[in-house]
Order: sequence, then C-alpha cells, then structure tokens
Amino acid sequence: MVKVVKFGGSSLASAEQFRKVGDIIRADAKRRYVVPSAPGKRHKNDTKVTDMLYSCYALAEAGDEENMKPALRKIRARYNEIMNGLKLKMTLDDEFKIIEENFRKKAGIDYAASRGEYLNGIIMANYLGFDFIDAAEVIRFDRNGDFDAETTNQILRERLKKSERAVIPGFYGAKENGAVVTFSRGGSDITGSIVAKACKADLYENWTDVSGFLIADPRIIKDPKGIKVITYKELRELSYMGATVLHEDAIFPVRKEGIPINIKNTNAPEDHGTYIVESTCQKPEYTITGIAGKKGFVAVNIEKDMMNSEIGFGRKVLAAFEENDISFEHTPSGIDTFTVFVHQEEFEGKEQSVLSALHRLAEPDSIDLEADLALIAVVGRGMKSTRGTAGRIFSALAHANVNVKMIDQGSSELNIIIGVHNDDFENAIKAIYDIFVETQL
Repeated sequence: MVKVVKFGGSSLASAEQFRKVGDIIRADAKRRYVVPSAPGKRHKNDTKVTDMLYSCYALAEAGDEENMKPALRKIRARYNEIMNGLKLKMTLDDEFKIIEENFRKKAGIDYAASRGEYLNGIIMANYLGFDFIDAAEVIRFDRNGDFDAETTNQILRERLKKSERAVIPGFYGAKENGAVVTFSRGGSDITGSIVAKACKADLYENWTDVSGFLIADPRIIKDPKGIKVITYKELRELSYMGATVLHEDAIFPVRKEGIPINIKNTNAPEDHGTYIVESTCQKPEYTITGIAGKKGFVAVNIEKDMMNSEIGFGRKVLAAFEENDISFEHTPSGIDTFTVFVHQEEFEGKEQSVLSALHRLAEPDSIDLEADLALIAVVGRGMKSTRGTAGRIFSALAHANVNVKMIDQGSSELNIIIGVHNDDFENAIKAIYDIFVETQL
C-alpha cells in the first residue's frame, strides 16, 4: 500500500510543527511520498514565507537592492530557525546565493513564489532521510504555461520508480526550457493529487490545521459536526456554493483514478478526518451531508403569457445575459414565468443593458428585479432515500420566520437550493442545521 501525504503551510510553519509532521510520516511506513507547502504563519500576526518572497521580488524588480537584501535575509532567518530547531547539520547558503542572483536577473514572479516550497522540500527531505525531487524536473507545463498532465504523469511515474521514499515540493513545476511556473490556486494540493495519480497511490492524505470538512460554516454554527465521508459529487455541490474545500484541480487527477482523499489534522492526527470518495454504500450519519451558501444575488423575474409554448424562449432569455458576459446561477421557471439568478455585483453595472437585451430578444410582458438575495445549498446523498426532506426544510424555515424566495431541486436529488433574503441567510442555515443535525426530527 502506498500513501501520498501533503502538508499545508500551517503544518510546516516552525520546527515544532516539522517535528509533528515527522512523527506522522514515521508512524506509518506506507507514507512514502511527501508534498510540502512553504512555511505558513507561526502566529496570527506573522507573515507567510510565500508573501515574504513576493515582497522581496517586488523590490528586486524595482531595482531596490538596498531593501531587497534585508528582505531576503529575513526569509533566510525563517528557514535557519526551522533547521536549528530540528538540529539539522545542513545549510541553505548556496541555495540563497542562487535565489539572490536569479532575483537580480528578474527570473520571474513564479520562480520567486516557488522558492518557499522548494527550500522547505530540501529541509523536509534532509529531516526525514528521503530523496529530494525538484518539482521543476517532474511537473511539466507547456509553452503557454498550461499544465501538461500527460507528460507530467509519464515523467513523474518513471522518476518515482527510482525512489522508495521521496519529497516533492508542491505548488510549482516548469516548462521544457526550465522556466518555473506555479499553479494558480491550491497549488500544493494539486501537486499532491498529481503525485498520487503518478504512483497509483491507495490513499492521498491531505494534512492541514482542521480535522476535515464541517457540515456548516463554523462562523455561523457553533462547533458544527464534522463530515466523516463525502462523495466527489457532494463536494462539488458544496464547493460551488461557497464552502471552503479543495480546489477542483486538486481533485480531478485522483478522482479519475478512483483514489480516495483523507483530509487530516496535523495537530490532532488521531482524528478521523474526512474521506472523499467516488461512491460509498455507507449510510450517512445524518440525512444531509453539508450546508453551504452565498449572499449577493439578484433574481431577474421574466413574465410572458404562453411562454411555455414558445420554442426557444429560454435560449433567448439566457442570450441576453451572454451578450453582457454575465453567467447565471439558477433558472427556476413556471408556466408563464422564468427567473434567472445572477451575482448582484456582476449584474448591477450592466442591468439596463441586460433589460434592453431581454426586451429585444424575448419580448416579455414584464420584468421585475429583486436584489439582496442569498442562495443556500442543502446537500446529501441521504436525501434521495429519505422522505419529506423538502417538507422538513420548509417547516424549519417557517418556524424561524424565514421567507423562502425560491426552491430548486436537481434530478439527482443530491441537493436542494433555497433562495432567501440576505438578512435571513444566517438564520436559515441555523434552522436547517438544527432540524437535520441537532434535533434530527
């Protein structure tokens, strides 16, 4: 069995955190490939190393040699603190000489940002006694700077065959000419997923500072319950509606290979965490898996007699939004009504142009706008086999004096989308959480 383990910046922010990570890796011989992030914040008012590198490179680009050198020394001090704390007999002097030289040569912002992971990878490999594999040698981007999955998989798979245990820094790769390129979002998570695919891992463990995903936002619900198992489809629904989860690019490589992901807590390694799987026959603990939502939507309500018999009416309506480069979220409809939910911030500056296009293309009887709305997604594979889920939601919201503006359920019965006023957003989530999790009526 092979496990790929990725550790986030908070897990590697200090020597103390490094020791925790070392204990976790050594506790399981199956944890053979490690993907580290750059050092994160040690405390609330601290600065991430990646942000320090961005600032330092900006000084280099501006030709501010006087301030660039002290900024680089501060970054060096962060790594020296970690190495000294781990009592490692190593130095990064040569590496920092190269970095300073490349900063002067203006090697690029991606190169600068990637050095945090690169240096942390060298330290991690030395600390564990693992091989170090520079991601620039095995993670390939094409000439346009787009990730080349096929070439990467071939190169990385062959390279990993030569290493029983290795550290591969996250967040970056390189073009064929050696120019460093970083992933735009969730970089180290993506690298971990790519490595898991290449070595055909049995499990991809993603270690962070939380014990997996929660059923609801802890800023709204006090101490919400955790999610033990979630499917990729459920995760997609929750992330689409604003839940803070793994970026899609970090999920796709392992999802395609059927490799499960386990989100774990570096500071509480004994916690179960959350398993992300393709499918499962395990009955969920609650009818719902999670609740997520966003504020700031506008409902564009279009009315037209006999619209249901007019071929192409929906296309004409949506074309008005397409003309103005506005994407839509949901389109609930009735016999003579058609509603389009769009982001308010995106819509406000173009509303008159959209209304004009709607009249020109769809010739409606009337158009009404309703702003300051929120959308809430109630997601769960358990809803399909449970009667009365929508009724329970309505009952809970009515009891909380929340007026429902829209309800939409997909054919998969995996989620129910509810529209409410922005002011009712928090109360609505509390009411839904209470009836499905706290009281479980």
